[in-house]
Amino acid sequence: MRIHSLFQRMDGYELRICEVLNRISRLRSVRGFFVAVSRLGNGVFWYSLIVLLPIMHGSEAMTASIHMTLVGLVGVLIYKSLKTRLVRERPYINRATISLGTPPLDMYSFPSGHTLHAVAFSTVALSYFPHLAPLLFPFTLAVALSRVVLGLHYPTDVAAGAVIGLALAYSSFLFVA
Repeated sequence: MRIHSLFQRMDGYELRICEVLNRISRLRSVRGFFVAVSRLGNGVFWYSLIVLLPIMHGSEAMTASIHMTLVGLVGVLIYKSLKTRLVRERPYINRATISLGTPPLDMYSFPSGHTLHAVAFSTVALSYFPHLAPLLFPFTLAVALSRVVLGLHYPTDVAAGAVIGLALAYSSFLFVA
């Protein structure tokens, strides 16, 4: 089965979930929250964390910051390569009842780059600083949920981004001595 036809079949099942989750974005406060989370998850939060870790934890945190930076760069290469090859249209394009909550960063939806990076960055950061879990777990989950709520991704886009991000983070430890 070709990947395009597989996506079409999956889209049919997932569009209903997307509609239900997207419906809550009609509330201005909910949409505002998820737009803010999405924007922060686009890099601001992670770049700030990369810079703040050495400030807060001293020079030993520099390794974590460099590790996160390298994982982030590889993550960009992976998700951009997959998106341009797999070309899955976003939910708001396929269903008029799904409203776009914020402009997309690129054309296609699979996988979710926001989720990939949120999971990868959180996994790496938590391996060095487990005490950050109460901040990073909820934020990572909110980033992942924001992508579906805002009409930008299907649940499988988010799940694939999470799996790829986790695999990337764990495999990166093979290169860190």
